[in-house]
Amino acid sequence: MAAHRKSAHRKPKQRPFTGPAARTAATLALAGAATATSATGAGAAPAEPAPTAAQVRAKVDRLYHDAEVATEKYNGAKEKEAAATKAVDTLADEAARRTDRLNTARHTLGSMATAQYRTGALDPAVQLALSSDPDSYLERAAHLDRAGDRQASLLSSIRRQLSGIARVKARADRETEALAARRAELDKHRTAIRTKLTDARGLLATLTAAERAAYERSADAGHGGGPADRSAAHADRSTPRASVAAPDSRAARAVAFAHGAIGKPYVWGATGPNAFDCSGLTQAAWQAAGVSLPRTTYTQINAGQRVSRSELAPGDLVFFYSGISHVGLYIGGGQMIHAPRPGAPVRIAPISQMPFAGAARVA
Repeated sequence: MAAHRKSAHRKPKQRPFTGPAARTAATLALAGAATATSATGAGAAPAEPAPTAAQVRAKVDRLYHDAEVATEKYNGAKEKEAAATKAVDTLADEAARRTDRLNTARHTLGSMATAQYRTGALDPAVQLALSSDPDSYLERAAHLDRAGDRQASLLSSIRRQLSGIARVKARADRETEALAARRAELDKHRTAIRTKLTDARGLLATLTAAERAAYERSADAGHGGGPADRSAAHADRSTPRASVAAPDSRAARAVAFAHGAIGKPYVWGATGPNAFDCSGLTQAAWQAAGVSLPRTTYTQINAGQRVSRSELAPGDLVFFYSGISHVGLYIGGGQMIHAPRPGAPVRIAPISQMPFAGAARVA
């Protein structure tokens, strides 16, 4: 009896679904799971696909170009900062010299006043009456008159010197303000360059080792170098210089210098002798030929006679991009020597690989 009651309270054993019932249950379970997934993921945007290697390279190219634009602005600001520093130093030296002359005049005036006080306490008529040697007194009186004239002249000179020092100090204050503005501009461009180069390196780090190697092998990466460009870019620095038909000896010396710089690294703001940026290289090349060029691309283009692309001769400066942000030294045969970008040393490259903006023949 007890056994009967115990068995009566047992739960009936559940049998697994089979056949059509099993398929129906599975369908309901999958539908429920899908509903739950869509509920929990509602509003979540699909992940954006990772950029392709080509897209990364294109963006790196833009960053390098933007960094070069900022570099030329930095070079211009640095030139102005150097000029402002020199002006402030010159004015400080001038103020110091004027102050020394003023102190000497003041000392002389003080000595004269002291001497007059000691000898001029009595009325001149009384001194004449008491003098045992009237002729000697009259001679001294004439000397005092001359001393009075000298004193008046000295006072006038001191007033002029004080006014001059005030003007110099006012100019120095203006130049100091200009210097502070130049240094702020310099810092702005320096920060822009470093930011863009850091971003470029970060993007390159997302590429595989093989993709990065391919990018670095390309001639003037960031300027659209193709297979023909790579061949030109890796030209040996032993390229015969006698074969370069420069129009004159100065242009030949500039071209020879550029040949000697092949392989040296690009460093923004550098003018040699161990590293260069683009305008630093052209400036140094022509400096070796005895010609002083301005520092930046956008001032170098006005440093000589403009020439058309069809008139180019070795030694001419060739400029690229609408903002005149890159320059190279033409060496003939459609080729130039230039400093491309960080990571790409000075090399030979065709001028066709960048948007041509103009050329100048150094006078």
